[in-house]
Amino acid sequence: MASSSRVAGRSDELHIPPPEISPNSSETSHTRLTPNTDSEESDQDELAIGGEELGGGESYRMRSIRAEENEKLWSEGDSESESGVDKEAGDIEDDRDGGRRRRASMSTVQSYQLYTPDEEREVVRIFDKKLVLFVALLYMLSFLDRSNIGNAKIAGLDLDLELDTVRYQWVITAFYISYISFEWMSVLWKLIPAHIYVTAIVLSWGLVASLQSITTSFAGLLVLRVLLGIGEAGFTGIPFYLSFFFKRDELALRTGYFISAAPLATSFASSLAWAIIKLGKHTPIASWRLLFLLEGFPSVLVAVVAWHIIPDSPSTAPYLTKRQKRVARLRLRSQTSSSTAESRHLSGSDILKTLKSPRIYLTSLIFFLTNLAFSSLPVFLPTIIHEMGHSVSVSQALSAPPYLLSFAVVLLTSYLSDRLKSRSHFIVLHALLSASGYLLLALSPTLGLPPTVRYLALFPASVGFFSVVTLTITWNINNESSESGRGAGFAVMQVIGQCGPLIGTRLYPDEEAPYYVWGMGVCAGSMVVVAVLTTVLREYLRQLNLQGEGREEVEYGKIGEDDRDGTRDGRAFRYYL
Repeated sequence: MASSSRVAGRSDELHIPPPEISPNSSETSHTRLTPNTDSEESDQDELAIGGEELGGGESYRMRSIRAEENEKLWSEGDSESESGVDKEAGDIEDDRDGGRRRRASMSTVQSYQLYTPDEEREVVRIFDKKLVLFVALLYMLSFLDRSNIGNAKIAGLDLDLELDTVRYQWVITAFYISYISFEWMSVLWKLIPAHIYVTAIVLSWGLVASLQSITTSFAGLLVLRVLLGIGEAGFTGIPFYLSFFFKRDELALRTGYFISAAPLATSFASSLAWAIIKLGKHTPIASWRLLFLLEGFPSVLVAVVAWHIIPDSPSTAPYLTKRQKRVARLRLRSQTSSSTAESRHLSGSDILKTLKSPRIYLTSLIFFLTNLAFSSLPVFLPTIIHEMGHSVSVSQALSAPPYLLSFAVVLLTSYLSDRLKSRSHFIVLHALLSASGYLLLALSPTLGLPPTVRYLALFPASVGFFSVVTLTITWNINNESSESGRGAGFAVMQVIGQCGPLIGTRLYPDEEAPYYVWGMGVCAGSMVVVAVLTTVLREYLRQLNLQGEGREEVEYGKIGEDDRDGTRDGRAFRYYL
């Protein structure tokens, strides 16, 4: 081995000399030492030299140090338990640089082995398969239970419960009032073990969604929608929860998996609603009651599974080996403070710092405007298509394709956003795409557009706002360096952003049929403003990065070594643009 070796660890540079290797050795200066066993000799995840913690992250770089530092290094700790370094009889001393210098033995170098890139990729793959897909399933169920009221309406709900336009709007609005009021529950992901929290909220919304099938009055349905909003409000913190398991430049794709479950659920709901309505015509149960029951009760069953699948932290995932749990924890050490990682406490100073930041409120306003469209179109789309002249069953079926395309585009956009480490460019692109679709719908009576063209305009409208929601959530989480800050910032964004549906759910009154010009125009304008605000926020964050105001030191040390995970100059937290 030549003068330096890269070994898995934190980004700080360890200044210790390498072991002597024969000149004939095949080792090179770029050799990466990696473990070859799943050792269980110790539960320690850190190594220490001279009292300094050597946590996870990307790598250690070994190079020579000054004599006095080396002397201090060995004098402060003689045992492996104290320093993590073996003092062996075979170690060699010399007088280079005017002082004593000790070469590290091969066993010392091997003691720094933490994890390999292949091990890290395997851990990420397991989390994608076991965790991300499962929470995406849960979100699909929640979105299904939230938005199926639109399908129930054209299946006879409004007639049986005597819901006029005002009452129907209140039924939808009641859900969002409670949903917004309990958005603060996002911070509970940091305080309550996740497997307990998820099981409780999934069970609660599953029961309430099922009970909608037996309601007999407007008042009863209103109460159930309020309770449904409370149950689902706690689940909005899933992207914050996923940040416990994934790095900053991995989070958009995983949030994309999660958010894309919404259009998938909507398309699935449309197809399922079509089948249930057909079935309801041959049963004594009203079609809309059967719809609520068959789409709500599966959440109750899945809640039981959640207790066994949802991990509380990377190091407690039941489907990881002990070695994999260590890798899962160590790989994130460069991006979070060791003093707060996996703890059940909130930092008041981090929360206060986040609440004082203008970027949180700009992001929240972007989220608010996007939610005008995100919340309204899934609820009203069957009605909008029905007003184009299609039958009820055909309207249910035609509601699916725009969301299936949205599902695919969200995943592609999230993947590219992570690869390019850019959020704002994609947000602007998709906001303008959505605005173009809505604008075409708003101008359709003026332009005399046929129903086919109006239907096709729904595709860019829905594709755009689903992608904007995904990347806005990720952008918000990316730009907080502490878990407490991420939780507070996410909660603020949700509370402000979810006020958007209070307006969005009133954009399509029956009196505006069949074109709904006013509602389409409002959504088009809001998405244009989203593009403008995103450009402003990008420039603001860019200036902070240039001025160094985005630099923050976490408590255990420096955040990272290079720009791969959003850091700069080996020590700076850099805002994502």
